[in-house]
Amino acid sequence: MLGGPNLIVWLVLAFGGAMFVGNVAALVRPPARTKDAAIAHAPRRRTIAMACLGALVSVWAVASLLR
Repeated sequence: MLGGPNLIVWLVLAFGGAMFVGNVAALVRPPARTKDAAIAHAPRRRTIAMACLGALVSVWAVASLLR
């Protein structure tokens, strides 16, 4: 039911992919308006680090599913 024994791996893949895509989207296309004028764009180092972490987690999950 709901993915069987690989459910946790599928969830890790989904969260890692969302983490990667969301952070890359924040870098590529920042919001047009913000409520706080001091934050015009995402902090670059942290966003790149989180995108790399999301990509790493996604690759790990795919490797776990393919084994």
